[in-house]
Amino acid sequence: MSFLQSLSAALTPLGLLWTLLIISAATFMHELAHYALARWQGVQVHSFSIGMGPVVFRRAWRGTEWRLSLLPIGGYVEIDGMAPEEFKTDGGEVGYRQATRGFAALPSWGKIAVLLAGPLMNLLLAVFLMTLTFTSQGIPAADRARIQTVQEGSRAQTLGLQPGDVITAIDGREIPETLQIEGRTVMGWENLRNVLGTPGPHTFTLERAGQTRTVTFAWQPTVNGQRQLLGIGYGPDIVPAPLPVAFQTSLTTTVQAVPQVLRAFGNLFGRFLTLNFSQDENVTGPIGTTEIVGRAAAASPWALVQVATLLNLSLAFFNLIPIPGLDGGRILLVMIGSLRRRPLSFSQEQAINVAGFAFVMLLMMFVVVRDVSRFF
Repeated sequence: MSFLQSLSAALTPLGLLWTLLIISAATFMHELAHYALARWQGVQVHSFSIGMGPVVFRRAWRGTEWRLSLLPIGGYVEIDGMAPEEFKTDGGEVGYRQATRGFAALPSWGKIAVLLAGPLMNLLLAVFLMTLTFTSQGIPAADRARIQTVQEGSRAQTLGLQPGDVITAIDGREIPETLQIEGRTVMGWENLRNVLGTPGPHTFTLERAGQTRTVTFAWQPTVNGQRQLLGIGYGPDIVPAPLPVAFQTSLTTTVQAVPQVLRAFGNLFGRFLTLNFSQDENVTGPIGTTEIVGRAAAASPWALVQVATLLNLSLAFFNLIPIPGLDGGRILLVMIGSLRRRPLSFSQEQAINVAGFAFVMLLMMFVVVRDVSRFF
């Protein structure tokens, strides 16, 4: 298959449409939070754009020009006093200097509130979507494995295993919620794969139609050099969850995701600095994201909601990275100025922001090139 054929197979119209809708919605809410916190503190917002590039529609409302721009990617708010202001020198030339009004005149906590509002909104959206999913679909039970499919003529069928059976214990021991496999933390139900890689007698304790059953069998992972399969598809058991439990689980899941996301971004930065273009399943580019969204849209609405949750989480955490040009970098500069008891000079802040913006752009180019390279 040629490069163009592979690319067109990944970028389906359905995937492109839903990717643009999800990212546009996440960006809109992100920028709306910046807007709301600025206006709440009496700071004027000159413009609010959905999309980037040339403006195709504009309307003034409540002191802000609301825009719809041509390119349906991202968006922005133009908050008074956040960008440098123009001035004319004695010679009539146009120069730039640090703004002294609007955002620039806010106390440090006010500036941080405006900057933090965007990522926090995406975080809240992710928690809301997770809560909605858990309430409607139930919560995955990490310590219980549900058999989803049983292959015809397989060893599992011979043993009497059936779809819907819930494995509650393996070899007489209850399944833990988490465990360490190959140096990483996984859910307890995933240990089933590890067990089936170990020869010898094994016992499954099952729940079926409210009754407990025990299945004992001898197992050899390989026979005559060929890998053996038990013949089941499985995943975590799903248990119903009332709203308070769903909300609490969403918060817990978000907190547990923090170290995983930090490791993923750390790995990405390491690959970027060493120009390592090998694929990484934890971080994907725009083509990979569109491919995932397309598969989710074709699978079910709830799969699409899960992808939207992950995208909002990623947007929140990425914007909080303390790199100048991102919200986290701007917050860092505000904190440095607060500790120094005077803001950075115009030239210092501009140099830092330009360097940070260049780094982010190079990082984005690296992600895109790595994303495209897998089709060659």
